[in-house]
Amino acid sequence: MNALALLGAVGIGLALGLTGSGGSILTLPVLVYLAGIPPRDAVGLSLLIVGAAALAGAWQRARAGEVYFKAAGMFALSGMVGAVFGAKLTPLVPPAVIMLSFAGLMIVLGIRMLVPRKSLLQPEPECHPARCLLAGAGVGVLTGFLGVGGGFLLMPALVKFARLPIRVATGTSLAIIAANSASGFVSHLGDAPTPWLLAAVFSLIAVAGVLAGGKISSRVPERTLRLAFAGLVLLTAAFVVWQTFP
Repeated sequence: MNALALLGAVGIGLALGLTGSGGSILTLPVLVYLAGIPPRDAVGLSLLIVGAAALAGAWQRARAGEVYFKAAGMFALSGMVGAVFGAKLTPLVPPAVIMLSFAGLMIVLGIRMLVPRKSLLQPEPECHPARCLLAGAGVGVLTGFLGVGGGFLLMPALVKFARLPIRVATGTSLAIIAANSASGFVSHLGDAPTPWLLAAVFSLIAVAGVLAGGKISSRVPERTLRLAFAGLVLLTAAFVVWQTFP
C-alpha cells in the first residue's frame, strides 16, 4: 500500500460524495494499478469499498433529507434483477463492442445533462411504480452488461424518471449503490481471499472522502454540480474510447 493508492481512496470517496457516481470506475483502476491487487481479487474488494463509502454518504444525505426512499427501493430491487440478465449478455458480445457501447451511452447522457432545461421550475419528485421499476431494471441490465457505471447510469435515470433534483438524486443514487454493492460483494465471496486489513483501510479513507464530498456539495450551486457531473461523464467516455483504440 502506497501514498498514491491512499490518495486514490480519497478520490473514490470524493467522487461518490460530490456526484453520487464514479465509485466503481475509479476503484478498480486504483486497486489494480496503484495498490497492486490482481484484477480477480479487486472485483469483490472494489464492491466492499464502494458499498461502505456509498452507505456512509447515503446516511449523510438521508439526514439532510436528500434521499427519496421510494425511488431508492424501486431502483434497487428491479436493478438487481436486471443486472443478472445483463451479465448473461456480456459473454455474447466482443469486449470492444461492450466498451464502445458504454462510451456511447456516456456521451449521450453527458450531452443531455449539459443541455439547459426548458423550464426553470423543478417538478415535484414522482416515482410512478411502472416507470421507476422499468427504469431501474434497464439500468440494472446495462450495469450487468457493461460491468461498470452503475452510478453514472443511475443519476440521469433518477433525474429523468423520478424527477429528482440533482442533490436528492445524488443521495438516492448512493443508497442504491450501497444496496447493489452489498449484493455483489456477497455473490463474490469465495471467489478470492479478501484482504480485510487493506479493505478496512481503504473503506475508512473512502468513507472520509465521501463525507467530505457531501459537505462540499452542499455549498455548490446545483447548476455547477450538473455541469461537473456531465464533464466527468464525457471525460470517462473519452478515456474508454482511447483505451479501446490505443
